[in-house]
Amino acid sequence: MDRVVGRHKVDDELIRRRKEAFRSYQALTPPRVLTSDGEAVAGAYRRDDLPGGALVGLPVSAGTVEGRARVILDMAEADLEPGDILVTTHTDPSWSPLFVAITGLVTEVGGLMTHGAVIAREYGLPAVVEVEHATRLIQDGQRIRVNGTDGYIEILPAM
Repeated sequence: MDRVVGRHKVDDELIRRRKEAFRSYQALTPPRVLTSDGEAVAGAYRRDDLPGGALVGLPVSAGTVEGRARVILDMAEADLEPGDILVTTHTDPSWSPLFVAITGLVTEVGGLMTHGAVIAREYGLPAVVEVEHATRLIQDGQRIRVNGTDGYIEILPAM
C-alpha cells in the first residue's frame, strides 16, 4: 500500500506474485488438527457403528436432516435455496447470512467451538464437522443425510 500511495503507481509485478501465491494457498489442504506448537496431527475416526459408505466426522449440532447438498468453496458464489445443506471446507462470520436458508451443515475443518458449529447450534441445524474431503466426496446437488447427533453423512440414492 505504501508503494502505491508514495509513488502513485501500482506495482503490477507485486500484484501478479500475490495472486500466484493466493492460488497456490487455495490448493492446500489444512490439517485436521494443528497444535499450538505447530504440529499437524493426522488420524482417522474409528467407528464400527455407521451405515455402509457413511462419511464420518465430529457431531457438533444434534439432529438429522436430508436435503440437497450445495458444495460451496467461495461464499461469493453461493447459490442456496431454502432447505439446502451447506457443504464447505470451513466457515467464518462472513458466511453467517447463508445460515438463514440452509437446513444442515457439513465442513471439512472445525470443532465444537468453531464458527460453523456455534451458529448451527444457535439455528438448530444438524451439523457435522471434520469430515475429511467432504467437498470432494459429496457432489453438488446430491441428496445427503446429515446425522448431527452421531456425526456422519450418508449419500442417498438419486430420486
